[in-house]
Formats: sequence, structure tokens, C-alpha cells
Amino acid sequence: MKIALAQISPVLSRHNEALHVRHVRAHEHACDVLVFPELSLNGYALKDAVFEDAYTYEELVALPFVNAACDVVFGCVFKEQHKIYNAAVYARTSGEIVVYKKSTLPNYGLFQEARFFFPGVGIAPFDTVLGKTVMAVCEDLFDASFVASVAKANPDAVLVLSNSPARGFGEKLGIQETWEKLLSACAIYSRAHVVFVNRVGFEDGLGFWGGSCVMDPSGNIVAQASLFVPECLHVSLNHTLSTVQKYHLRYT
Repeated sequence: MKIALAQISPVLSRHNEALHVRHVRAHEHACDVLVFPELSLNGYALKDAVFEDAYTYEELVALPFVNAACDVVFGCVFKEQHKIYNAAVYARTSGEIVVYKKSTLPNYGLFQEARFFFPGVGIAPFDTVLGKTVMAVCEDLFDASFVASVAKANPDAVLVLSNSPARGFGEKLGIQETWEKLLSACAIYSRAHVVFVNRVGFEDGLGFWGGSCVMDPSGNIVAQASLFVPECLHVSLNHTLSTVQKYHLRYT
């Protein structure tokens, strides 16, 4: 099973659709699942523009890269009735989509998401080519109760879409160390592969560091993308671990 991590640099515009199309066309025949970062269709610091740039369900299923040769996972501002969400979307090759709504909205320091988005209601595991799959968006993994619910679901894969700005500069980025600990813990507790896709580029004074990676069920990094530059990282996964194998991996 092959997964590709599209570490891109989106802009504050719906013009990101063309960027997604280029990546999908370039990689759809080389992987089973292609994963983009959080809010990859819209950019991050939309503020009041979330209302005019939000996508409806009907618009999402009509996107030109849905129904590709591989499954495609991407982030967007999603509008359902009168509510606006920060969403992760899983688009199958059949054209069907699954929408997950970010449930943990940061509202401190650099982040003001709770001012613009409604929270989702938690995880909703579903079956994919990766096995039982759970999606998460950035701040979700900072919530211990969210990670506990992921572990209880006993997934095969956890897909984490992120827009994490760089901070804590030193020999190694402090935020990178924090994320690696969170991802490793999630992998160990859930006994699943954890796929983390973070964006790069600059937006509204924020610099995003990338470092997208895949953790195995033992909490070890299988592969990691570069820092600060766009990249599409291809990784092969063993997606059919038995319950016994998962148990042993957790304690090795």
C-alpha cells in the first residue's frame, strides 16, 4: 500500500484547486492515497473570508481531482447549512467523499479559529484502502480525550492534516519536537500508522515548517519530508496488521 504526502504551499485563494489538480495528475498512478495539508484548498488565515470561500458538499464532489486514479485527502473550509467548519475530506476513486469536521478549535496566541468555525463532534472511523481510517486536523491531537477516542476506535491508519507555523528555533524546531511526541503517542496508543501532512510557505506573517512524516505503530518515524520546502513524499505501508501484530508492535 503506497501513500503520498503532498507538502504544498497554498495561498489565500480558491486558485489552490489548480495546485491540487497538478499534484493529483502527477502522482495518482504512483500511490493509493494522496494526502494534502489542513485547509489546502483555501489557505489558513482567511478570517472573515471563510464565509465567501467555503465549499458546499455539492462543490466538493464536483472538484476536478475527485474521482482520480487514487484516493485523495485534502483540507477545506466547509459550509453545511448556516455553519462553517474546518474540514478534512477523503475522496474515493469512486467519487464518493467523507467529510470530517475539526473538533478541537484553538483560540489563543496566533490562532483564532473558534471565532470563525463551528466545532465538529469528534471522530468518525470509516473503511478505506488503508483499512479502518480516522482523520484528524492539527489541534485535535493536542486534546488527550480526542487521542483516547482514536485509540479506542482501534484504527489501521490515522491521517493528520496540519497547518503548523514554525516556532521554537534552535538546533531543532521546538514545535517539530512537540509534534513528533504527539504523533508517536497517537501511533502507540492506537497501534496504527499515523500520517502527518503539514504545509510550507508563508502567509499573513506566518511561516510553516513542513516536516510531514509517517509514524509506524511503534511510534517510530518511517519517513519524513524536508523542512520549509514543497515536497511530495511517497511511503509504503503495511496496512493489514493483525490484532496480535499490533499488540506486539505496541510493546517493542
